[in-house]
Amino acid sequence: MPDFIMKPKVDFAFKEIMMDEKARTGFLAAVLHINPEDIKETHILNTSLRKLHEDDKLGILDVRILLNNDMEINAEIQLSELEVWADRSLFYTSKMFTEQIEKGQKYDVFKKCVSISILGFKLFKNEPDFYSCFHIREDTRNFIYTDKMEFHVIELPKLPDEIRENSSDLELWAKFINAERKEELDMIAKQNVYIQSAYDRLQIISQDKQKRLEYEARQKALFDYNQFMYESEKRGMEKGIEIGTERGIEIANERTAKNLIALGLPTDIIVQGTGLSAGVIDAMR
Repeated sequence: MPDFIMKPKVDFAFKEIMMDEKARTGFLAAVLHINPEDIKETHILNTSLRKLHEDDKLGILDVRILLNNDMEINAEIQLSELEVWADRSLFYTSKMFTEQIEKGQKYDVFKKCVSISILGFKLFKNEPDFYSCFHIREDTRNFIYTDKMEFHVIELPKLPDEIRENSSDLELWAKFINAERKEELDMIAKQNVYIQSAYDRLQIISQDKQKRLEYEARQKALFDYNQFMYESEKRGMEKGIEIGTERGIEIANERTAKNLIALGLPTDIIVQGTGLSAGVIDAMR
């Protein structure tokens, strides 16, 4: 299938794109708002965070990068809505930060840790911009407490429909990652040499049979997970309606019983009319 092209926002494809050094440099420069020429070197690190204790939660990152030997970056794509995403990204970034130090070392060994979240849902529903950046700051005077942690959030659903003439490199990257069709990818890649390198890589892996099988397996896993979550939510809603309906009937019967009690009807008649037990009705008197 020569026309087949992987979707960059599937995490498998995104991770493969980041294996290209030029694409990786351009992406990081756009997100971090730095000149690509200031990025001297980048290294892909092991994406499994080690467990310090037996009961530690194991973290697996999409792409983990060491930049200029003084900054560690975790870039992740999450397409399904996850309300606790902020807490999750804080957990992984903190774990990435604390595992830099070994017993006996001083605190000056810490490198800056950066989280880049590319989301297929709206995390900040009341904010219109697709991009947000967070630091640890003082509340009233707005100065930095420490620059060792930084969080970048890209919300793909908030992207403008069309590519604007003044689109930033970051917006072009976000549009490229969010693109669904080859025509979109072609058009965006022409506007940025680093995105063009990413697109070249994407086209190569899209025609690689083994990587295609891995990509399709990952897509299937995502589809299965989304279907599982949908069906679980549906069953929960149906059970909630069932319980709510039953309770609604109980409340209506209790109100009816109270009215009948006020009219002076005997318990046996009220039992027949409401289905409540004699004990419940007597307790209402």
